[in-house]
Amino acid sequence: MGSEHYFSSQPSAPEVRRPLRVTLNGRDVTLATSGGIFSPDGIDKGTQVLLSGIPDPAAEGNLLDIGCGWGPIALTMALKSPGAQVYAVDVNERSLGLTRDNAATLGLGNVHAALPEAVDPELRFATIWSNPPIRIGKDELHALLLQWLPRLAPGGTAWLVVQKNLGSDSLQRWLETALGAGFDVSRHSTAKSFRILKVARKD
Repeated sequence: MGSEHYFSSQPSAPEVRRPLRVTLNGRDVTLATSGGIFSPDGIDKGTQVLLSGIPDPAAEGNLLDIGCGWGPIALTMALKSPGAQVYAVDVNERSLGLTRDNAATLGLGNVHAALPEAVDPELRFATIWSNPPIRIGKDELHALLLQWLPRLAPGGTAWLVVQKNLGSDSLQRWLETALGAGFDVSRHSTAKSFRILKVARKD
């Protein structure tokens, strides 16, 4: 299956798991991956830029990874913040299964991988990290971000990594307008053709 279909809920190709050796939070680990998901062969460049370029997540409370894939962002959050509850959401059920099993491999009982509609709508998040699925289309992307970013807790922060040539600057401008006066949206950094956007909810 091509990566353009990683946002399918049920990938058509059969699931064939294979080992994946990666480094998460400075720890070399062997996890599971499969085709039919986003970046099945390792940590993609955008996620690498995100993980190496932002502060640690909140130590406690609820944390969120939007579009978890096989789990690199959610697992890193859980390793860094064992006292927090990490929610990993994706529409791809194969991704959710891999994230659950990879969390179990690492002994991380604080990772909850779920379809978006299965997450309690009353939950608020101290930290959100995401390499959002830009290629689903502008309207779908905007709807996705408006589903989750307003659920930042007061004083909470979201960090998004977006390729410059895929509209990071226009997305920043749109977020400023769409989220309104209760949020500060800024460009945190630029690295390897990616921008990291910071969205902070005011207290």
